[in-house]
Amino acid sequence: MFRIICTVLTAAMTAISALAAPNNGKITTLLSPDGKLAVDVSASKGAFSYTVLKNGKELFSVQDIRLVTGSETIPAGKVKAGKTRYLRDEFHPVVPLKFSTIVDRCNETEFSLGNDVTLLFRVMDNGVAYRFVMDRKKDVEIFDDHFAFVPADGFKAHYQTAGSFNTSCEEPYRSGSLEEWAVASDRRLATIPLLISRDSDDTQLLIGESDVDDYPKQFFTCDGMAVLPTYPKSPLRWEPRGDRSEQIVEEAPYIAKTSGQRAFPWRWVAVTDSKGIIEQTLPAQLARRSAIKDPSWIQPGQFSWEWWNGATPYGPDVDFKAGCNLDTYKYFADFAAKFGVEYILLDEGWAVSTQDPFHGNADLDIHALIDYCNQKGVKIVLWLPWLTVYNHLDTIFQTYEEWGIPAVKIDFMDHADQWMVNFYKKVTAEAAKHHIVIDWHGAFTPAGLEYEYPNLLSYEGILGLEQMERCKPENTLWLPFIRNAVGAADFTPGGMNNMQPDRYRASRPNSGAQGTRAFQMALYVVLESGVQMLADNPTRYYQNEDCTRFIASVPTTWDETRAIEAKAGEYVLVAKRKGNKWFIGGITNGTERDFTLKLDFLSPGTHKMTAFKDGLNADYQAMHYNKVEKNVDRTQTVDIHMVRNGGWAAVVE
Repeated sequence: MFRIICTVLTAAMTAISALAAPNNGKITTLLSPDGKLAVDVSASKGAFSYTVLKNGKELFSVQDIRLVTGSETIPAGKVKAGKTRYLRDEFHPVVPLKFSTIVDRCNETEFSLGNDVTLLFRVMDNGVAYRFVMDRKKDVEIFDDHFAFVPADGFKAHYQTAGSFNTSCEEPYRSGSLEEWAVASDRRLATIPLLISRDSDDTQLLIGESDVDDYPKQFFTCDGMAVLPTYPKSPLRWEPRGDRSEQIVEEAPYIAKTSGQRAFPWRWVAVTDSKGIIEQTLPAQLARRSAIKDPSWIQPGQFSWEWWNGATPYGPDVDFKAGCNLDTYKYFADFAAKFGVEYILLDEGWAVSTQDPFHGNADLDIHALIDYCNQKGVKIVLWLPWLTVYNHLDTIFQTYEEWGIPAVKIDFMDHADQWMVNFYKKVTAEAAKHHIVIDWHGAFTPAGLEYEYPNLLSYEGILGLEQMERCKPENTLWLPFIRNAVGAADFTPGGMNNMQPDRYRASRPNSGAQGTRAFQMALYVVLESGVQMLADNPTRYYQNEDCTRFIASVPTTWDETRAIEAKAGEYVLVAKRKGNKWFIGGITNGTERDFTLKLDFLSPGTHKMTAFKDGLNADYQAMHYNKVEKNVDRTQTVDIHMVRNGGWAAVVE
């Protein structure tokens, strides 16, 4: 990793940092390195604002930026702009979800806000970001971290609703104007990230945050003209409620009590088009670098998962009573070993109780299973409620390390206040000490911890396949443009019982997945996660071995990502490279589509393509697919047809 910091000397760059004559509070104009984004910065006592223009046309403004403590509003006095400097950083994420090498470049300006507070502002080629930096000796109480995001005309909002701050972030996305959002009669609170888009020119504005540390997660409301942030209050006292939840019984008046010597979270807006969202890496660029000096033990991969299919294999070789028992888990381990799946997940039911993480149930000798999996070269993941982890944090990971358990899935946090954000970090850091990776479920969305502690392989915070009939393709088509655009998301794909939404009839143990078979297979390429589940029954995978061998071969980390075709919320076709192999995945919503795929990203020479496409009858019988194998080269094109809620998946090697 290296960083180059240059004081701008050229005439063009001098214009970036020179203070403009005051005009309605305007104090400077900043440019992106490529010169396409211009940011007009304005300030007055008590507020800071900026307006973003692309190629000279205004896209949005962020007004009334201020930090409110118990005794003051910042900016506290006259705002002064320092020199602009060019930054370039090249780094390699431990768990690369898009690119194994990321180049970060920006123009950065520091503004003095008075009272020992500055504001760092960065302009990148595809976005802008700011953060407050405070230098005080004593702790501070933060009551508000405010701004008002005001888009230009023609934009719509796409957002995930929440009934309250107590949410697992598993609701569907809604779309509409800011006016429609403001007058909605129910569930007007929205989670982060938030997408603001304009169809006329395919402008996509993605609002997110990064490096959230000792601070609450952000939510949004809307007043009809602007998007406004809001935050859960800091809890002072809470009590357990059952085996996996809690009741906050006393809250502070502030959102955070924190060190007065710190940098606050980055507030960023990506400015791009639909394809650009797929390829952007702003969350990684703004996150902290890894605190783990030797991350070689961190192994992303696929999980064979028993919960979605009811832990009930039923093939002719099943001569045991199925369930959360030793014989069933051995069967899952045999399946994983055959197809090269790295992990098997023991979800709720494996332990003697949800509050005892150290003993298997009466039908499961956990140590016998560990020995069996070691012989098969398969690793074990243990499901845990977060309260159980909280109650045993001093011993649980040390014990699992001694057992040889390398991974856990922690569930049901459902809160995003300062205390819970700190809990995530404390647990993830403690797990890292014992070489254990984590998949957080019942979780908020990523905000940088996964880069500081890359043993955090994935979060849920998504309406995924476990939601059965609620998991509709029309909602899944938003995920690459909103949820996955900020980090790993454990969607749990892999259903082999495929149905069109208007034909859906399914429940455990014969769970069903909406969309075609090719749609479901393409999700392994389209969606991003350091943990990728094979959610269905081993019996179904044995019955569909060609599909299984493909999805089990799809990596969970990537060297390169290319968006081929994309329109937010409607369709996406993406090519991803791992080593010398390319995987291609495409999905569409309820509209059938045709694409022509250019193979010019391939290296010279002849390559073998194995593709899975929607069958002629897949618009009705969603399990109908065709497998095609042929030789191709980089001069050729491939015609792709997707039926409604359909897909296309391929590997080229």
